Amino acid sequence: MKYLINQVNWPDSFPEKPEVSVEVTNDHESLFLHYRVRGRQLRAVTTDDQGPVWEDSCVEFFCRVPGDDHYMNFECNCIGAMVASRRLGRAENVRKLPPEQMARIRRTCTFPREIIDERDGMFEWEVELQIPLDLIFRDRQPVFPQKLMANFYKCADKTKLPHFLSWQPIPLPAPDFHCPQFFGEIVLE
Repeated sequence: MKYLINQVNWPDSFPEKPEVSVEVTNDHESLFLHYRVRGRQLRAVTTDDQGPVWEDSCVEFFCRVPGDDHYMNFECNCIGAMVASRRLGRAENVRKLPPEQMARIRRTCTFPREIIDERDGMFEWEVELQIPLDLIFRDRQPVFPQKLMANFYKCADKTKLPHFLSWQPIPLPAPDFHCPQFFGEIVLE
């Protein structure tokens, strides 16, 4: 299933709108997210996992298993550095995935994992993530539920053209992606 990440939730403060889509598939062992981005700025200064990738040219996937109060966030910049954790809120009960679990998330990116100081111009890039379903569903093996509550995002907090796009609208006065009450439903076919 393909989703467009095209909600400009704060147009007065952050009107920039790169073209962003994500295609979601699974093979009953892993969830595959294939992001395609076309936008005017490019930045990637975070090279380490669990660093501030959201400040760079970044795509994100937040999800919650129906019936679970916790949600997962997977945030990846355009060179493959990533943040992943399980949490109740932005700063509540945050448990970052340990290095051995981070290593299980396969990342394929247009650009190599090298620093990209901010560049002006028009750029097209892709990020593909392969996330093992047992990282999301934890103790529900061998049968995983068919649905997730989720939202997809595109951001670049520290670029000259900061932006905060989402798949599902976020009716809040200021940018905040840590709001599972606005997740939509995705079906794992």
